[in-house]
Amino acid sequence: MEKRVIFNEDMCKSCSLCVQVCPKNIIFLADYLNGKGYRPAAVVDQEHCISCAKCAQICPDAVISVYRPVKVLQTV
Repeated sequence: MEKRVIFNEDMCKSCSLCVQVCPKNIIFLADYLNGKGYRPAAVVDQEHCISCAKCAQICPDAVISVYRPVKVLQTV
């Protein structure tokens, strides 16, 4: 499965705004530190992500990229 949300962990400053706005509650701060000494945010369950992009919209440092799965149309 392709990732729907990708964080640039090196740039994340642990503000946790993305954690607060996620409607599926699948974003958490990691239990390790990035190079700047912050706990980067991460998605713990990509499969339940709905690609709403609320996390990317609220991120003050633009460290989040959201991808929407391409729907394949069936022809009969």
